[in-house]
Amino acid sequence: MATRYWAVSLPVQKSASTLWNTLQDLISKHSFDTPLYRFNIPNLRVGTLDSLLALSDDLFKSNTFIEGVSHKIRRQIEELERVSGLESNALSVDGVPVDSYLTRFVWDEAKYPTMSSLREIVDSIHTLVAKIEDDLKVRVAEYNNVRGQLNAINRKQSGSLAVRDLSNLVKPEDIITSEHLVTLLAVVPKYSQKDWLSSYETLTSYVVPRSSKKLYEDNEYSLYTVTLFGRVADNFRTSARERGFQIRDFEYSPEAQESRKQELEKLVQDQDSLRSSLLQWCYTSYGEVFSSWMHFCAVRLFAESILRYGLPPSFLACVLSPSVKSEKKVRSILEGLCDSSNSTYWKTEDEGGAMAGLGGDADAHPYVSFTINVA
Repeated sequence: MATRYWAVSLPVQKSASTLWNTLQDLISKHSFDTPLYRFNIPNLRVGTLDSLLALSDDLFKSNTFIEGVSHKIRRQIEELERVSGLESNALSVDGVPVDSYLTRFVWDEAKYPTMSSLREIVDSIHTLVAKIEDDLKVRVAEYNNVRGQLNAINRKQSGSLAVRDLSNLVKPEDIITSEHLVTLLAVVPKYSQKDWLSSYETLTSYVVPRSSKKLYEDNEYSLYTVTLFGRVADNFRTSARERGFQIRDFEYSPEAQESRKQELEKLVQDQDSLRSSLLQWCYTSYGEVFSSWMHFCAVRLFAESILRYGLPPSFLACVLSPSVKSEKKVRSILEGLCDSSNSTYWKTEDEGGAMAGLGGDADAHPYVSFTINVA
């Protein structure tokens, strides 16, 4: 699928069908690999010259906004498909692939009545796209919030022993709790294990001999238990810290562990559910934005053609998708189909044209032309 198209309108001298046939012949002879399609624009309300000029000032800015929202949703779809392990789906508008929708564009009269003014059509498109963008922000924030909570829990469960959650590493039989005895959990640097085993019994009085047992180790630390009288626990913590051993605060609670497990399961379900619904919403919303964008492009092509060629409307609208190496040839063909007397007038500065540089447009042509970047 092509990702970049030119929307072009050419002034009609005799008849649109004659000009279309000539253009098709020239493209097939000199740039046969360039797809070419009619872009069917209905008879829209022209309005006054002042209203057209005012609208023209806003069209470029509005196009940038609508195109930006379209690309934002597309990127969100690509990310969600990647995270979900799904193959990329061909994006569509009501089941029609976007490239086909563009190249076989049909105006939706029910959604955008042609009796409306051009300003009303543009404003309704802008309002719709802005609302979809706002919805996207809310939905993505909700999804990212749950994903952030899950990531935080996963970091706690997969970080080093100095910071990670220990509940899934400690079994009930590892902990002794009685009226007088307590079991503490010590995080010992791996290189200090010998030091720990030779010294823990003497860090304070009333430590149960040979009570230390290794439960787990990661790349940096080992996790040991030690049992001692509860009344000397604070002294033991202080002495251990002075020797470079960390005593982790831990209270074994089957209820708390089960609660954390259920919380994790619910977050996983919420994330999967939100991801799935967000992806479906993005598919649908992308179609809405893309359809609105193509109607906007039709209005833009119509308005700029009236300002360029005058009244009554007499122009041929089409879309092309030339390869990079064919661009210059296709530009030459399009220019050759315009009134030769003003072709030089519209050439760029490098080519010695009088209109070069006006409005900062270095891509001036004797016909209306702008690029549609689908992706």
